[in-house]
Amino acid sequence: MPEAAENIVIAGAGPVGAVCALALKQGGLDPLVLEARPVDAPLSDRRTLALSYGSRLLLERLGVWARIGDATPITRIHISHRGGLGRAMLSAAEEKLPALGYVLSYGELAQALMDELKAASVRMRFGVEARRAQAQGGMAELQLGGDAPEILHARLAVIADGGRGEDTPPAKWSHDYAQVAVVAEVQTEMPHRNLAYERFTPGGPIALLPKGDKYALVWVNAPDEAARIAQLSDADFLAELQRRFGNRQGRFLAVHSRGQFPLRLDYRGTDAGQHVVRIGNAAQTLHPVAGQGFNLGLRDAWELAESCLQAAPGTLGSAAQLARFAAGRRRDALPGIGFTDFLVRAFSTTNPIAHHLRGLGLMALQALPPARHFVARRMLFGKNG
Repeated sequence: MPEAAENIVIAGAGPVGAVCALALKQGGLDPLVLEARPVDAPLSDRRTLALSYGSRLLLERLGVWARIGDATPITRIHISHRGGLGRAMLSAAEEKLPALGYVLSYGELAQALMDELKAASVRMRFGVEARRAQAQGGMAELQLGGDAPEILHARLAVIADGGRGEDTPPAKWSHDYAQVAVVAEVQTEMPHRNLAYERFTPGGPIALLPKGDKYALVWVNAPDEAARIAQLSDADFLAELQRRFGNRQGRFLAVHSRGQFPLRLDYRGTDAGQHVVRIGNAAQTLHPVAGQGFNLGLRDAWELAESCLQAAPGTLGSAAQLARFAAGRRRDALPGIGFTDFLVRAFSTTNPIAHHLRGLGLMALQALPPARHFVARRMLFGKNG
């Protein structure tokens, strides 16, 4: 073991890397976290996150949830498809939970986690990027970029930076959905009452997530249609959204903070050889329908920390330890990826037979409480639902 080697190095101090670091630190290990951004860079990212209730429980156990002051609960989710019969309603009351999930900004969660990392005295280095990580001589060897490039060794290198490194492996499964998500915040005539919507249309799903006194909008379209919508005036944007979504929330009154990003599935998995493992977006990137991707990444982080804390002396970062971890994560990730991919494909087709089957499926979901319970628990807790 090189003289300056670390036990665990985590590349990336975003929410996934931070959750892993905190769980390790609170369990008695001493990870080193590398973060590419400068130490004084503001955490003001306004992107919207939808946290499942299961993710809230993880953050509570780490002491982070108490630092979050502006998360909007989702107590009901209304699911429908445009132009057809059939709808379903998932309810926190039916699941005997205070909420199905929570909506907040990425920046607020990242700041709460950063504050907890500092309070827990987790070691961090800013302005440092892990460009490559590979097993070398019984250790992980990380090639670091930044002002002074260097080599760092560790028993385990955790890649939680979204897969930005030069040695990011090709995806095992990859699919370009040929869709773009248009995101914004919108004001509706009626108050949201903590009700979220997932409305499927032939062009792609429209999600409305309660956020503060407004809704966060995720509106999926084909690329050319998304480009057209992006150029619309606010008034025309709201009119088009009204036509696609309907009048369940009354009129759409205002829109701001518009943006867009392309959608695809990339699955690399948490499979690892010795000493290097990938979690979060470095392992998988999902379509945003049903809000599974980010919560899946937090579960990656939590279960990796548990695996490290339970590892026998001398086995940290071994192929056997990481193989057991990866097998457990596949049992969680693959059904979630399959469920998300099924929803995108099944609800995007204009085939009339599929259209009627979708309606029957939604009616069956509404009519069968055990089916609603299964879907809700899977969305909230993954494989442990």
